[in-house]
Amino acid sequence: MNVVIIFDHPYGASASENIPHRRSYSAALLAAVMRGLAAKGHKIDLIDLATDGFNPVMSAGELASWRQKKTTDPLAADYQRRLIAADHIVFIFPVWWETMPALTKGFLDKVFVEGTIYKETKPGRPFHSLLPNVKGVSLLTVMSTPDFIYRWLFGNPVTKILFRGTFRKIGIRKLRWFNYTGMKNRSPETRRQYLIKTEQRFAQL
Repeated sequence: MNVVIIFDHPYGASASENIPHRRSYSAALLAAVMRGLAAKGHKIDLIDLATDGFNPVMSAGELASWRQKKTTDPLAADYQRRLIAADHIVFIFPVWWETMPALTKGFLDKVFVEGTIYKETKPGRPFHSLLPNVKGVSLLTVMSTPDFIYRWLFGNPVTKILFRGTFRKIGIRKLRWFNYTGMKNRSPETRRQYLIKTEQRFAQL
């Protein structure tokens, strides 16, 4: 299986080690996911948005091209090709102000172009996916907001955007969300156990 991982953290994928002020639990989760996938022989295609230097801002020229079903950003075009070749997509990022960081939002804005990633069958009708092999999407998030508050008080903003507002809209319905809350206040052993469970989970993908 070809698994494309979209990773978004300013420190990049290399920040998985426990080094103060240069560590990211999102990166530690990424490393665990990759170990699990590699153990079963899956092909891993990592998109590290920060390390790639991806610009999430849609310029006026890019918007004009987007409206013509074209892509002018070379990185966005490369990401499109990789998504089209994917069997499964994984997003990993921290939740800031109750939603995804800017790079992930820009990824959706600039990469998900009509005619390349999806098509509109009829006005007002659900879209149709142009990702021929994608069977499912996994989302891993790290946040400080308690899980029950995020789900019941705030109403799951990130899954409404990424799942309901993006992938379900284009017809991909096998969607899994794994949320890791309050990790900075948990013991090193507890954090390690979450990583082990994550590795095992993706070894069974």
